Amino acid sequence: MMEMILVKLITLAGPPSVGKTSVILRLIEVLHKEKQKAGVIKFDCLTTFDKEPDEEDLWQVGIRDGNIADELAKYLSAMQNLENKDEVKVHKLTINGGKNKLGEAENIQVEIFAGQVISIVGPTGSGKSRLLADIECLAQEDTPTKRQILIDDEILDDEARFNLEGKLVAQLSQNMNFIMDITVEDFLTMHAKVRLGKEIENEKVIIAKCFSMANELAGEKFTLDTKVTQLSGGQSRALMIADVACISSSPIVLIDEIENAGIDRQKAIKCLAKSEKIVIMSTHDPLLALNADKRIVIKNGGISKIIETTAKEKACIEKIRQLDETLLNIRSRLRLGDLIENIN
Repeated sequence: MMEMILVKLITLAGPPSVGKTSVILRLIEVLHKEKQKAGVIKFDCLTTFDKEPDEEDLWQVGIRDGNIADELAKYLSAMQNLENKDEVKVHKLTINGGKNKLGEAENIQVEIFAGQVISIVGPTGSGKSRLLADIECLAQEDTPTKRQILIDDEILDDEARFNLEGKLVAQLSQNMNFIMDITVEDFLTMHAKVRLGKEIENEKVIIAKCFSMANELAGEKFTLDTKVTQLSGGQSRALMIADVACISSSPIVLIDEIENAGIDRQKAIKCLAKSEKIVIMSTHDPLLALNADKRIVIKNGGISKIIETTAKEKACIEKIRQLDETLLNIRSRLRLGDLIENIN
């Protein structure tokens, strides 16, 4: 039987820009001063069902067995557990091999330590995203690949696994869009208030650092007053990368192909690595792949080999960077309407 949780669920409704977010921020501030905890659940009317939702519809929005009340209770319980736990530190993540798409054993073990950057490479459709998914769900031989993920050499039982899942891993992808009609400052403030808790006195400093980092990563600058829904794809990803580096306490960061994200990719990876997180990225970009400490090669859905980046490979990075800058320059000139009759 599910444990009952005593909470107050308050809903706010109204047209865009009437002040819903301002009320939420003020309420969180007051509750924190009273040593109370608060979380924000965001619902939006961008998706509606014109018919009675079936099982597949409910599955897509995270509801199992059609019981919305139970799912909401589970969510609130998970958020309460998240608040009650101290910040989780991970020193080592281990991937125990499973099997590839042909059913062949991977016969491999990968150890990744805090502060390391690991790239995952392989052809399109080879299984790079599947490996990220195994890590995200802390797989225990219960996914199609039969891989097992260990945290600091420990096998996680179901209770530990699902209590930690939402706190251990932050994921970034090319497909990130905001639906909340709030400013960048409000977004960062809300996230900081919810995530930082005891460190709330440093809120303004952390928000300023996060905003500055986001603008360093973005190809085009934006302001704190900019609505998040008006950010370009590159600006959105720059903001989320800075958010993960400065505000999120998740010790593991998974990145799914950000090479076309319109940001300074090398600087983004360095910012995340400096925060002593484990960074694992799926990529087709040779510059990102070689900037990693080691790379996992995927073939036929399985881990084919592990390659540590050699000194000779690192020596090639500057040449690759120059080639990359040349291509970026040509792309920029094309966008401005220039003729490409010479290459500098």
